[in-house]
Amino acid sequence: MSFENSVLNIFLASAITLFARCSPLPQATTGVTNGTGVQTNDTPSLITHEGYTLLYSEIHEQPYWVAYTLTKDEVYGKAPRKDDFREDLSVPTGSAELSDYKGSGFDRGHLKPAADSKYSVLEMSESFFLSNMSPQKESFNREIWSRLEDQVREYAVDFNSISIVTGPVLKNPIGSIGKNEVSVPEAFYKVILNSDSTRSIGFLLPHENSSKALSTFAVSVDSIEKVTGFHFFSGVNQSVKMTFDYSLW
Repeated sequence: MSFENSVLNIFLASAITLFARCSPLPQATTGVTNGTGVQTNDTPSLITHEGYTLLYSEIHEQPYWVAYTLTKDEVYGKAPRKDDFREDLSVPTGSAELSDYKGSGFDRGHLKPAADSKYSVLEMSESFFLSNMSPQKESFNREIWSRLEDQVREYAVDFNSISIVTGPVLKNPIGSIGKNEVSVPEAFYKVILNSDSTRSIGFLLPHENSSKALSTFAVSVDSIEKVTGFHFFSGVNQSVKMTFDYSLW
């Protein structure tokens, strides 16, 4: 894929409604446009699975971002978790492999969590593609990142439906793992929009565990756009993305 075509595909993403199942949700605002987020020597692939869409980086062998909506009903879904970690054959350039993570000392960290994928057996299964994973330190993945995931699910229950984009910060990786040289990110982010597109919030977490309150890591969506180079929630007024009030969430 040429760089020009990859950029076209990314811009097309802004016109796509990203949703957690086939029926449309109240808003069509989870689109992501590339800004300066894609490295000029990368050939990213836009991939859609059941319940989420991602932009896969060939250079970093993981997503630049994963986008989806999460509803209250989905939080209370009944599909059981099955740890079916595997390559994603839909990535044209090939995804990371299980061997990249084996013995690396890093967890296969979900970007769209399995616990957000309980609407159907297929959605749960496809959340275990390695294209939905990023290398995460064990304590980070299982503690502060898990706490943030739990909090985001509470938001989905409180607001009935939210839009989420999440991913690694890949500008300055702190290393790599495996024969495919999967980059180890320096930080991770989540950006969230409520169902009527009037309220947003972001979280930017350094790639290390912390006992600090999650409010410590709350920031504006606009600030995460500046860090990542991507523009989130296409069509939403920039003023909504420039401010946040943690207490309103």
